[in-house]
Amino acid sequence: MHYTIQIHETAEGFAARTDPERQAAYWAGTMAYLQALKEAGIFIGGAGLQPPATATTLRRAKGELVLHDGPVADTKELLGGLFIVDLPDLDAAIQWAARFPDREGVVVEVRPNLLHD
Repeated sequence: MHYTIQIHETAEGFAARTDPERQAAYWAGTMAYLQALKEAGIFIGGAGLQPPATATTLRRAKGELVLHDGPVADTKELLGGLFIVDLPDLDAAIQWAARFPDREGVVVEVRPNLLHD
């Protein structure tokens, strides 16, 4: 079964991605996690995302498509990226999600994917 492991970060976490003093440590942990998923043969796909300020949100209002700059919601944790993995059950997915690098303010969410033939 496929599961999506979503990585939610704070604005400070997003800033670490490009801060010259914190960037190497930030990416080292994430890339090591990605490598472990690949070596285990469970990695299906995934992507890191640009900061929420780069988002465009689409909504329908009275039949009209309305575009907004920015994310859907203003929250403390912002979706930073995701990993799609192929694992036998939720317990295994949770075990892999728990291996994501421990960083201040990071929330990891696991969801089963909808299956399609």
